[in-house]
Amino acid sequence: MRYRLVIFDWDGTLMDSAARIVSSMQAAARDAGWGHLEAAAVRDIIGLGLPEAIDRLCPGIDAERFQLLRSRYVHYFVEADGTPMTFFDGVESGIAALRERQERRLAVATGKSRRGLDRVFRESDSGRWFHASRTADETRSKPHPQMLEELLVELGTPVEEAVMVGDTEYDLEMARALGMDRVAVTWGVHEPGRLAASRPVYTAGTVGELFDWLNRE
Repeated sequence: MRYRLVIFDWDGTLMDSAARIVSSMQAAARDAGWGHLEAAAVRDIIGLGLPEAIDRLCPGIDAERFQLLRSRYVHYFVEADGTPMTFFDGVESGIAALRERQERRLAVATGKSRRGLDRVFRESDSGRWFHASRTADETRSKPHPQMLEELLVELGTPVEEAVMVGDTEYDLEMARALGMDRVAVTWGVHEPGRLAASRPVYTAGTVGELFDWLNRE
């Protein structure tokens, strides 16, 4: 196998959730009295932990307004829209193909909270796909590499046998800090040129290309 451990980002890489993140953050900012947030600015922070994202979007925000914005974001993202989010076309079959090799391990490293990831695992019945996961609220937010370090230890995998797959520079820089191979996907939130600066070993333009490359011996 090319890699014994494949680690995926979630939002914008496996799940088509960017539009809801943007609309939820914009609505939360209005409710908190911060004002309008540009969609491009919100897309730029997807992948960071929620506190880090708010700090970057709203520099100098006071503690009370911070907590209000955070709670309103969770409200809009989780409760206000009951429409199930979906995986990008080809993700489910691609993951199934990777899982055919019993010695291969799959994991998730995400800016979501543990509560949020567990919820989407349940709703999509996808938690069983992965051998381990890390979220931003139980370790450090991307681009710090701590969540990858912890996954490597938990799954007993040397860094040279692992790869990180993501759609943002935060994913790729997290892996780069450890000397871990990284794969960029271009259907998410950061532009290909921005991803290229992190020197991915491969850049996938479609879901099919990604899984074909990962399954190549």
